[in-house]
Amino acid sequence: MKTEVKQILEAVRAGTLSVDDAVLRLKLAPYEDIGFAKVDLHRRVRQGAAEVIYGAGKTPEQISGILEVMQQNGQDRVLITRLSPEAAALLQARWPLFYSETARFAFLGQKPAPDGIGTVVIATGGTSDVPVAEEAALTAECLGNRVTRLYDVGVAGLHRLLDHREDIMGASVIVAIAGMEGALASVIGGLADCPVIAVPTSVGYGAAFGGLSALLSMLNSCASGVSVVNIDNGFGAGYLASMINHMEAKA
Repeated sequence: MKTEVKQILEAVRAGTLSVDDAVLRLKLAPYEDIGFAKVDLHRRVRQGAAEVIYGAGKTPEQISGILEVMQQNGQDRVLITRLSPEAAALLQARWPLFYSETARFAFLGQKPAPDGIGTVVIATGGTSDVPVAEEAALTAECLGNRVTRLYDVGVAGLHRLLDHREDIMGASVIVAIAGMEGALASVIGGLADCPVIAVPTSVGYGAAFGGLSALLSMLNSCASGVSVVNIDNGFGAGYLASMINHMEAKA
């Protein structure tokens, strides 16, 4: 993914941005202190994507204040995760937010056209894993990725997964999301030739221990190329998938 710094330097080389203007843009304050938050304004410069707002525990007024600062500093696309429906309704009265109640995910701005090197596949063991999957899928889409969703393809009915072998083998990165025993990640890891990001979910009966059983299973996967994020962390998986899908060769 092209970072903002790279775009600035390319604009200088192309003659569409003066050296002085480039220096000014790079010298902007790295963050703005608004009392209850220190908004990171250089996140996009450093990492290629703006700071993401974690909505849980923040009031709608606090989120709105952060959005205002980000908008004033040229952050035209902002992601908000773990946002309650009640908070979303209050924010939508002021901001033109896209909101998914299933994923508890909001997005301000226009979704970018996909510009990754390939497709991000999001697969779930069951329908109960879809809220986490949608958080991952929407995160990836809002960061400029083409996403294919494969829902309810768990190993209890392996034929459902095998019917999508072309999607699996054609992906550039796969996010495998499952609760219970978390076996989906190992099965996909044994089929795919790309990185697999495993997401354990808190779905399961008592001995699943709120996702701990799936987490340990995924950490102990014998399939090579499988990495694991935290329980129910769809956002983290979608963000990492986007980074992998935007990798450039570095000389």
